Amino acid sequence: MSVPESASSAGQAPPDLSSAPAPIVQGEPVEVADGVFVIPDRRVPIVPNVGIVVGERAVLVIDTGVGPRNGAYVLGQAERLAGGRRLYLTLTHFHPEHGFGAQAFRGSATIIYNRAQHEELRRKGAAYLDMFKGLSENIAAELADVEFVDPDVTYESEARLDLGGRTAVLREWGPAHTAGDQTVLVDGDVLFGGDLIETRMFPIAPYMPPYDTDVDGGRWIEVLDELLAIDPRTVVPGHGEVTDIGLIRDVRDYLAHVRERVTDLKTAGTSVEEAVDRLDQEARARWSTWANPEWIGFTVRAFFAAA
Repeated sequence: MSVPESASSAGQAPPDLSSAPAPIVQGEPVEVADGVFVIPDRRVPIVPNVGIVVGERAVLVIDTGVGPRNGAYVLGQAERLAGGRRLYLTLTHFHPEHGFGAQAFRGSATIIYNRAQHEELRRKGAAYLDMFKGLSENIAAELADVEFVDPDVTYESEARLDLGGRTAVLREWGPAHTAGDQTVLVDGDVLFGGDLIETRMFPIAPYMPPYDTDVDGGRWIEVLDELLAIDPRTVVPGHGEVTDIGLIRDVRDYLAHVRERVTDLKTAGTSVEEAVDRLDQEARARWSTWANPEWIGFTVRAFFAAA
């Protein structure tokens, strides 16, 4: 993810992806629970974990990868598992690596977005397309022929899909990571969390004023508390390895720590720049095994603005 020049010059910049491998979804779907498959991201930047939930009557796909080529690959894998059964597609949120391959599903699947997510795509899609094209030539190549796709169905709050012997509950949560975050809970047991949760990675807080300020750290913590209460057995993050409920707790504790420290520092009269410097060092030391520490500063700034 890139940021506008004004944000970069203010002392924050996301990970440099200019030499990263091409963001290609590849490999066979791995069954992580009965009838629930994931095409793993392999920790490749700008590649999400893609879900395929197989019921007796229908199949649900969760996220597409970035661009039409990835979308077509995911569609092919889903059709193979579906064996002629009806297809649905939904997205955890609007960001390009999660949903900018949706055009491949047009006419082949019923596409479902929550209303806030659809509105966010309309507001920000073109800007994020340009932003991501600037990350690297490999990413720009995947985005060259992107067309934005409207959903066949929109919902508010919650939608339940009976896939036949398997139920998927789609629930909107935003604003948190984005204005239209969505989780998918399969049979009360397997949680697809999108970028609300990422394994051994600092959470992405897209706080880039004046272009995008919809991230809400306080609400994000509340959402993670509610997800902990669901107590899923298997947790599929937006990026990183499939794991368990401990991941939700880890991300929640990190965000709560940053919020507490920002509140204390701001109350003491510390400037935002000094807070970013101090908390960046603290977080890198405390969560030393986590990737993408470049996102720490964005999170600090978001909480500082809200404090």
